[in-house]
Amino acid sequence: MKIWSLKHIGLIGLISLIGLSGNAYAQTDTTASRKVSFDLHGFVNPHYYADSREVVGGREDMMLFFPKPVNPDANGIDLNDGWQANMMAITTRLGLRINGPDALGAKTSAYIEGDFTGATNATINNLRLRHAYIDMLWENRHQISKGPREYDVLISSHRLLIGQYWYPMQIHEVMPLTNPLNMGAPFALYARQPQVRYEYHLHGIEAVAAASWQLDNMSQGELNGQHVSSTAFARHSLIPELTAQLRYNGDKLFFGAAVNAKTIQPQIPMTTLDERLHTSLSYTLFGKISLGPLTLKAQTLLNNSLYEGCSLGGYAFIYGSSMNHAFVRDWHFNTVWMDISRNRGRLRPGIFAGFAKRGKIVEPTEDLLSIEIFGRGDNLSYLWRIQPRMTYYLSEALFCTAEAEYTYANYITNSGPDPVGNLRLSLTLQYNF
Repeated sequence: MKIWSLKHIGLIGLISLIGLSGNAYAQTDTTASRKVSFDLHGFVNPHYYADSREVVGGREDMMLFFPKPVNPDANGIDLNDGWQANMMAITTRLGLRINGPDALGAKTSAYIEGDFTGATNATINNLRLRHAYIDMLWENRHQISKGPREYDVLISSHRLLIGQYWYPMQIHEVMPLTNPLNMGAPFALYARQPQVRYEYHLHGIEAVAAASWQLDNMSQGELNGQHVSSTAFARHSLIPELTAQLRYNGDKLFFGAAVNAKTIQPQIPMTTLDERLHTSLSYTLFGKISLGPLTLKAQTLLNNSLYEGCSLGGYAFIYGSSMNHAFVRDWHFNTVWMDISRNRGRLRPGIFAGFAKRGKIVEPTEDLLSIEIFGRGDNLSYLWRIQPRMTYYLSEALFCTAEAEYTYANYITNSGPDPVGNLRLSLTLQYNF
């Protein structure tokens, strides 16, 4: 008798989903007011990239944050300097949307999406869950007659989204169109979180509130005396990360503001800290405008501790008169980025530019004994990036993108500023289906 493995079962399941996608069937339940339909889609995108020096990044440095500092050997030669190249297709993506029958007066749907970047660098090339959520939409519509025609006008709507979705401080309507996985980080936020999200829309005004938790993108802290990244610091606080957005969504103009409050227990178990919980506040302004064939996107961020969003900033343990007692202080980055792109035609040029400047970590005092720092970019004074690209559409489904990305980092050392730069050249071919 033949024994079926999980691989066989998964393959059969995938083939079954492909067979169902694009087909709709009627529910036998008489209470159903809509059919159930499946939409299977995604893309394949091999990506080649080359760097002029070693960089701080993730997933084989495919996600580039900034170049590493000068690392001289005994002869003064910088060991971090020198070209290297790689090619991967791990961001290949598969998504399935299920549109189902109405429930509680709402249109219902569910979405599942994954790629092959893995949850950590150690699991690269493994299937990773990107999105998995249930979506319920209530709409208030009115029929308006103008002459011989009738128009269906949306007055207001409510949406409840439960599951894993974009990080609430990452405004997915305002995301740079840079090459795979980088997506403007660390100037722009890039992450997903399990969450409960509520949206209210009224005549173009939108209010969004979200409570989110951590999974792949974790906080840093001290766990059993070790400096690690873990979800334990957020879980022990018992308080979800809270985000509120207020925005305007018009035909050609989209803009708004958001505030985020993240509460963690940064030390487990507590041994030296005077406070069990620490709350960090971050703020952002964002916008997008369409001007004919051009789309302009921009965002500014006061980032107090959004390490979990693949960004900069963090917090520090400040030890004062005794090493047995410490308090926690945020240190922040002011970040701004802009992305301009052509949104039609076969040839679509674009450019991304970002700048980030670090604030003071702590004011020096006579009784300051030591500092333990958590986060990303504490040894940077400022950081900037310029990233032009050119995309050519061979067909509606197939396109290629060539990109040049220069990132300049100004490090602070004991001897003063020490700037370094990295040039990344990349080429991507993508097929959508």
